[in-house]
Amino acid sequence: MAKKGKIENNAKRKKLVDQYAAKRAALREITHNQDLPMEERFAAQLKLSALPRNSAPNRVKNRCEVTGRPKAYYRKLKMSRIALRELGSAGKVPGLVKSSW
Repeated sequence: MAKKGKIENNAKRKKLVDQYAAKRAALREITHNQDLPMEERFAAQLKLSALPRNSAPNRVKNRCEVTGRPKAYYRKLKMSRIALRELGSAGKVPGLVKSSW
């Protein structure tokens, strides 16, 4: 069986985060509400922990869309510094001029 790429796994996580966002927010609202009884808040906490682990937003990693590299990531361009340098040198990034001296 072929090993799945990190980019695909991250895309699945993004999809799960979007799918469970409303449910997760509602359960978190219940757990943080001090006016509700302790049992109800605890039950909501148990339901929250039963949700898929990858549906938590902090599990999604910023990755380069070209190479999948997680480090040295530029958010505006959605790519790593290495991919940016290669595409900039080839003249494929509009408005970017790679200079050397």
